[in-house]
Amino acid sequence: MAVPQKVAPWFFVWLVAGALGIAFAWSLDGRVDAALNVSQKPVLHSFADGSTKLGQGWVPALIGLVVILIFLLFRRPLAAARVFFIVLTCEITGLAAVIVRLFAGRTRPSSHMPQGFYGIWHDGHWIMGQFEFSAFPSGHVAMAAGLATAIWLMHRGWGAVAALFALAVAWSRVALQSHHFSDVTAAAVLAIPLAVILKKTLWPSVELHFMNWYRVALFTRGRPVEIPRAGLRNH
Repeated sequence: MAVPQKVAPWFFVWLVAGALGIAFAWSLDGRVDAALNVSQKPVLHSFADGSTKLGQGWVPALIGLVVILIFLLFRRPLAAARVFFIVLTCEITGLAAVIVRLFAGRTRPSSHMPQGFYGIWHDGHWIMGQFEFSAFPSGHVAMAAGLATAIWLMHRGWGAVAALFALAVAWSRVALQSHHFSDVTAAAVLAIPLAVILKKTLWPSVELHFMNWYRVALFTRGRPVEIPRAGLRNH
């Protein structure tokens, strides 16, 4: 996917700043990972486990589907299109993180192997996709950060609420010793600009096709509707 011209300058600034941020987080991994460990704190462990489960990809997909159907029932196709875009964005950002970690092969904090990046092959075996070597970056956090960014781009207030959710998911992944601090940092660095790029490239198409489909669906049911095109952009 080509980077839109208007996005390119800040995109490369973010790339450099993100790399520096990941390097800084890497230097703090040991201390932060130990400080956030909740394995001996039952209440916090339960909260972290719940946050992690909410950060699984099927959760926003299911909730989003229900919300989309509700908006369509109330004849609010633009709102439904926004939710569709938000859900699609979070799934894409989560998938992007999964693809990256397939090739990184970084050990999780709980791994019995010496900590490091092992790539796709180690000790005569393929390790691509193995849980023990799937720490960098966090798919849960990439999905949550993509979700929060997409919502923020559509509505600042709800975006702030979604950001709290993303922070809770990020904290939970480190607290449960599933990821290092730098893993969740890298996930956010990956997901945020990707969501912004998708807003520039994917949203106009989603909006157009969703609204046209809705107009045709109503017309074929004998309920023609005029959906104004003016003002649909730049929401």
